[in-house]
Amino acid sequence: MDEKTISLPFLKERTLAKITAIDGGMNVQRRLHALGIHTGKTVKIKTKQPFRGPLTIEVCGSQMTIGRGMAHKIQVEVIE
Repeated sequence: MDEKTISLPFLKERTLAKITAIDGGMNVQRRLHALGIHTGKTVKIKTKQPFRGPLTIEVCGSQMTIGRGMAHKIQVEVIE
């Protein structure tokens, strides 16, 4: 992981980022792939629920909610 890459939950709300890697086993990758979350796609956090709650994200115009555990497996790079 390089210094420009961060885990998705550390991304500020409404900041656009590019997915650079998905860490995790085949089940995690298969689940994220089914949701349309792939390496190279752009992602934006719409809302963060308090107390380590889920994140609402936007990928390719679709909004979805994922848990923080799964979100920690998604590595992103901020698009400036």
